[in-house]
This record gives sequence, C-alpha cells and structure tokens, in this order.
Amino acid sequence: MSFPTTLSDWLTHLESLHPKGQAGIELGLERVARVKAALGQSEFCPVITVGGTNGKGSVCAYLENILDRAGCKVGCYTSPHLLHYNERVKINGQPVADETLCAAFAKVEAARGSEALTYFEFGTLAAWEVFAAAGVEAIVLEVGLGGRLDAVNIYEPDVAVVTGIALDHTDWLGATREDIGREKAGIFRPGKPALCADAKPPQSLLDHAAAIGAELKLIGRDFGFEKSTEDRLQWRYWHTIGGELQRRALAFPGLRGTAQLANASVALTALECLKDRLPVSMGAIRRGLIETEVAGRFQVLPGQPTVILDVAHNPQSAQVLADNLSNMGFFNRTHAVVGMLGDKDIATTLAALKGKVDTWLLCDLNVPRGATAAQLAEVVASLGGAVECHADPYAAWQAALKRTAGNDRIAVFGSFHTVAGVLPHVGQRHRQPDGTPS
Repeated sequence: MSFPTTLSDWLTHLESLHPKGQAGIELGLERVARVKAALGQSEFCPVITVGGTNGKGSVCAYLENILDRAGCKVGCYTSPHLLHYNERVKINGQPVADETLCAAFAKVEAARGSEALTYFEFGTLAAWEVFAAAGVEAIVLEVGLGGRLDAVNIYEPDVAVVTGIALDHTDWLGATREDIGREKAGIFRPGKPALCADAKPPQSLLDHAAAIGAELKLIGRDFGFEKSTEDRLQWRYWHTIGGELQRRALAFPGLRGTAQLANASVALTALECLKDRLPVSMGAIRRGLIETEVAGRFQVLPGQPTVILDVAHNPQSAQVLADNLSNMGFFNRTHAVVGMLGDKDIATTLAALKGKVDTWLLCDLNVPRGATAAQLAEVVASLGGAVECHADPYAAWQAALKRTAGNDRIAVFGSFHTVAGVLPHVGQRHRQPDGTPS
C-alpha cells in the first residue's frame, strides 16, 4: 500500500476521502467508531472533553497550560487551525512535528478500510494515535461541532464541559437553544462530572443530565467567580465540590475579557473534579492562568497601530468582542477588517458592533461557504461608518494600514479564515516618526 509522504500530501488525501471534502460535515459516530475499534484505541488516561458555542478553545488552553505547569504530560486536540494543521495536535503546548502526524495518519489509513471518513474524523483518530504513542498522562479534546454526534464523542470523558450555548450551526444542530443544548449535552456521561458554564442553561441540557444520571455542576450554583472589591487586580474562584465552599484569590488570566473568568472557572472546576488523578498545585494554577495565550481570541498585538485579532463569528462572541473593545480605553478611530461565512447570522453578529466601528473594510472569503464583501456591505450599511469592499483579508488589511493615523486601532474578526488571512502579515507594520504608516 502506497501512502503520501508529506503532511501537505496527507491533508490533500484527507480532503479526497469524503464527498464533502475538508469543509464537509456529516455528523454521526458509526464510521469513526468502527475505525476506532479497528485501531484498537481505548482510553488510557484521564480525558476532559470540552464543548460549547463559544469559549471552548479558551477552556482547553487553560486546562492544557495548568496541567503542563503541574508537570503533567498533556495532549490537547483542538480545531480549526489558523495557519498550520499541526496547531490542532499539541503535547504540552507544542504542535507535534509533521513526521509524527504523518505516522499517525498512516495508521488510520491502514485501519479504515473502505470507510469514507471526513477530514475531521480522520484527524481526530490520528490525534489519539499521537497521544497514545507519546504516552500522555491527560488528554483534552475540543468538540468540533455540537457534541452528541461529533467525532470526539467516541472517546469516554472523565469530565465533560459545556461552556456557553448560543445559536450557531443551526443547519446541523437545530434552530433553538433547546435543540442546541440537547446536542451539546450529548458529551455528558452517566455518573461522571458534567460541567456547564452557561449562566442560563437550556432546560434540555438539564433534563438530559438528569436522565442519564450525570453529576451536573452549574456555574453560579456549584462553582463560579467574583471580582474582588478590595483588589482590582484579583478575582475569586469558588466551588462547592465536596460540599464545602472554597474560595481562591487569583490574578486575572492572560486572556482578556470578563467572559474569560467564566472560562477559567469551569476549567478549574474540571481539574478539581480530577484532583485525585491529576493533582495540580496553586502555583501551577496561577502560572497556567496568567501565561495562557490563544491566537485569535481577543489577541491584542504589541506595537503601532494597535491590532486586535478575534475569531468572533456569531452574535454571542461578537457581543463579547464589542464589550472588550469598549473596555480598552480611548482610540481615535476603529477600523474593522471583517470577513464571514455565509451560513452565519451575519446581521445579528455585526449589529453587536454598531457605533463602535468608524471604517468597515469588508472582504470576500474565498472558501466554501464564504460570504462576499458585497453581502456584508448590505448588512453594515445601517450600522454607521464608512464602507469599503476588498477581494480578500490581506487586501482589506493593507487598506486598513493605509487608513490608520495617530491613536487608531484595527480590529480583525468575523471568522477563523479572516484572522488566518491577516495573521502572517501583522509583523509587517512600520510607522514613520510622525505616527503615519510607511
């Protein structure tokens, strides 16, 4: 049997295996479960599965960093990637090498037989092969879409986390929060901790947890956070795991925004539930939280002009972005580089930024499901600010740089594809002594 020899060739091969290609979505566990069995995969260390509409990437990052600082060998599988596929499969925060991925892909290919796996299913099985070969001591899995029928759900979690629940991917998950909550609750397991960081969880999630006998723990009831009134540089995490109220004073996490306190709280609660198997010190917690960085999650870049990269792509995450922009201090003007996928709730998402953007630099996304700049322009026409249309994120980025002057800022958001289109070029910012771009 002849296999591809480079990571690029393997990824091209993965795209060809399923009729829907890389962008294809075919929910269901039957195919991927059969290949898991053929590979002989089984759970060999504590597994934390993290789902939710927004915030799951941040929670995974907190878990990964804290466990790393605690001296644990931890594997973390997330998606999508921004620039390189290797970003999806990391051990102790480091993307694995091409050769390691290629070896794992070869094992999956040899085992799959005639199964037409999707790109994500194949990658999920390969990530597990990487972690098993490395002998990791903990695994953090991020749900790709939904939960119940997502490929990562073939693995049995010791703790399952659902962050927030909002309307997104409605074509696959349902048109209401109740529908979506039911799908996301599908990662819960009987008799195992099931954590939810949504302040108002759908009844469907509560009902499913009760029906299967999961140990449901809710933010605001079983764990949560408080902003310190004595020290503006600290916040308090609390929980009642074990029945006794405990509080810890902590420095604010490295990721910005009030929403990150909820994400940090649920990550700490997941570790609290596993403390007998994965003990972590307060020093590891403090370092792990403070030193966590995730590209594209309200990532504020150093230098001039101030640049914010955010993969916000639905109404809930856009509102968080808007709040974070408001809390940054004074800027003369805000220029927004925006590209979105056409199946998102574009109108409601962009409406969250009404009155906060002076110039909309809209771009086509030349990917499957990508919206055009013209489509976005129809939406933002009523939101105020000047509007420009560009062929791609890089062209919009260049136009934004030409417009910046003095104390301006540039916000790049709307999709992973938008941020990925700009990220390789953000270091190419040069300013004259008078503050104007060169």
